[in-house]
Amino acid sequence: MSFNTFGHLFRVTTFGESHGPAIGCVVDGCPPGLRFTVDEVQAALDRRRPGQSRFTTQRREPDQVRVISGTMDHPEGGLVTTGTPIGLLIENVDQRSKDYADIAGSYRPGHADVTYDLKYGLRDHRGGGRSSARETAMRVAAGAIAAKVLPGVTVRAALTSIGEIEIDRARWDWAQVSENPFFCPDPETVPVWTDYLDGIRKRGSSVGAVIEVVAEGVPAGLGAPIYGKLDADLAAAFMSINAVKGVEIGEGFNAARLTGEENADEMRTGNDGRPYFLSNHAGGILGGISTGEPVVARFAVKPTSSILTPRRTVDKFGTEEDLITKGRHDPCVGIRAVPVGEAMMLCVLADHLLRHRGQVGTSPVWPFQRG
Repeated sequence: MSFNTFGHLFRVTTFGESHGPAIGCVVDGCPPGLRFTVDEVQAALDRRRPGQSRFTTQRREPDQVRVISGTMDHPEGGLVTTGTPIGLLIENVDQRSKDYADIAGSYRPGHADVTYDLKYGLRDHRGGGRSSARETAMRVAAGAIAAKVLPGVTVRAALTSIGEIEIDRARWDWAQVSENPFFCPDPETVPVWTDYLDGIRKRGSSVGAVIEVVAEGVPAGLGAPIYGKLDADLAAAFMSINAVKGVEIGEGFNAARLTGEENADEMRTGNDGRPYFLSNHAGGILGGISTGEPVVARFAVKPTSSILTPRRTVDKFGTEEDLITKGRHDPCVGIRAVPVGEAMMLCVLADHLLRHRGQVGTSPVWPFQRG
């Protein structure tokens, strides 16, 4: 099974299965001399870790990360990258493969069970194997390394809707994201989502969500035409996350409802002599190249397919049956996708920054400033 690596210069390869002994990743292409601590990587992982509220899977994984290569101790504390592949490892400690014994030969509707079997002639029924969202823990770990390649860049994400219940953007407050179990920027929506998800959870059902990721401080000039567009790589990165079914950049699909006058990001010259945009409908990317405005993206996560409601399906012998999935599952897997979205944005931006340096070598300069 190939295609376990993403990125060009900043490359991340993940390995391991949901119910195997461990999961891990190798981060290759990270420049030497970057300082970080294991605690910084762990802090990122702790935000994604399961079992932190009743609204996520109750699998109890501490997700303790080990750095096993690519670094040296720094004399002032922490670690420093050496420029060689960085190995990161997390041991699985709370697998319950017996929960999946009843569906070893059955296909869950809405799950990759059937396509894995169709393609490879086998599938890992123990939590989905490589199709499990457990793999995303290593993306988060890699994202913590990528952040060190991006000084001055801030990447934040928030949940903007669960099911049909959306936040009120007029009440958006980034400080609230870390104060509730939903990564919600609107404090008044938190109790509404709480009641709604409690009902979903008690029914043994699930629901989808939308996550918005914003990167501020991104320099202009990242990305390249025609097949190296920054937004194309971001879309691919977000679509690679488990259960993601849609991606938007900037206005996204709403741009199709706007006129040219409404959608255009007009410009003026600032006091520093540099142009600035009067709006950001483009989401910080034009022609696949960053404008210097915040990069804004959203992705939609489908409902978890493992639910207690009986659903019609077939087994690998073609026998029709009604299937109930037991075990510990997220009533809204989109909640824990928030830090994963941040990590993928960080990894893509780090890759594009290194690619930009390799091709151009300097920071972007506006044409009229070149003399």
